[in-house]
Amino acid sequence: MPRVWTHLIDNVDWNELSALYLAAPLGNKKPVDLKTVFTNSMFRCFVHDSGKLVGVGRALADGVDRACICDIAVLPGHQGTGLGMKIVAHLVDRARGHRKIILYAVPGKEGFYRKLGFKRMTTAMAIFDDQAGALAPGYINEK
Repeated sequence: MPRVWTHLIDNVDWNELSALYLAAPLGNKKPVDLKTVFTNSMFRCFVHDSGKLVGVGRALADGVDRACICDIAVLPGHQGTGLGMKIVAHLVDRARGHRKIILYAVPGKEGFYRKLGFKRMTTAMAIFDDQAGALAPGYINEK
C-alpha cells in the first residue's frame, strides 16, 4: 500500500499523533495541544503508511510575509528514508509566495535542513516558557 498524504485534520487521531511525537523524539505533547497547534497552522501534512501515521509537519503563516515551518516528526522506523525531506519540501512548496520561510529545528539537525536550502539566521531570538530547559539542549544560548 503506498503512502497516503493529506493536509486535512478531520480524521486525525490526536493520541496517535502524540505518540508519534514522543517516539520521534520531539517530546511529550498532549493530544489536545497538538489539535490546537495543527488547527491553527495554515499548512500541515500527515503521512500514513498502511493506515499508520508515520510522519507529520506544519507551518504557521500569515499569507504574505512569513511562514514558519516547525514540528517535523517522523517515526524512527521511517527515519533515514527521505520522508522528512519530502515533508519539508511539501511544506516549502505550500508556503511559496511568502517573502521568507523560516524553519524551527531541533539542535543538531541544522545540516539536514541546510541540504534543503535553509540558511542559519544570525538574528533570531526567542523567549521560552522554560528558559533553563531550552538552554540545556541548545535551543538558546546566553550570548
